[in-house]
Parts: sequence; C-alpha cells; structure tokens
Amino acid sequence: MMITYEWCGDFDNAALNALHAEGFDHPLEQTDWRARLLRHSLGWVCAWHGDHLTGFVNVAWDGGDHAFVLDTVVARRSRSEGVGSALVKAAAEGARAAGCEWLHVDFEEHLRSFYFDACGFRATDAGLIAL
Repeated sequence: MMITYEWCGDFDNAALNALHAEGFDHPLEQTDWRARLLRHSLGWVCAWHGDHLTGFVNVAWDGGDHAFVLDTVVARRSRSEGVGSALVKAAAEGARAAGCEWLHVDFEEHLRSFYFDACGFRATDAGLIAL
C-alpha cells in the first residue's frame, strides 16, 4: 500500500500520542496535540499508510521568515522506506508556500546523515542552552 502525505492533515490525538511514544521510546502520554499545533505551529505533515498514521512532522515558526522542524517521527514498520525524508520534504514545501524563507532543524548526532544527506539540510553555526 502506498504512503500518502497530508499538510495539516486531520489526525486523532490518541494515534499521534501512540506514534510519538513508539518513535521516541517513551511512555504513552495524553498530549492534546491538536491544541498544541493550532496554538504554536505553521503546519504539520501526516503520513498515512491506508488509514493508519505512520509518520508525522511538526512545523513551528516565528510568525515570519523562519520555520522549524520538530518531532519528526516514523512508525517502526515504515522506517527505511523514505517516509521520514518525504515528511521533511512536504514540511519544506508547506513552509515555502506559507512564505517562509528558512527551515531550521536541531537534531541529535545519530540523525546527522538523515537530515544532511537524506533531507538536504546544511550545517550552520548555532547555539543551545539546556534549560
């Protein structure tokens, strides 16, 4: 079955919580993703395998030219099939269509080749303060 991608797709909070818990290896939470995204995001992309949510990425923004990739996650059964890079590509297209000029991403070292090689990001200087 083909994977489909949907900008600002309709999703069930329970399905996104389950995907997030699986993808980031943490206990199942009861986050109200819909309220969070509507309050803080430019948009998001849902990846669907039939009617099953198999991938997700959030696109936050500064209200102007800068968008930020957050929470990129793909279900285990759909990994290594290009779903993650397709999610990020759709996120970039959505941000571009909204008038953004830059798409930022922060990531852990083990994801470096994914974001640089598979998604086309380039290295920049950045700073971080752990709070």
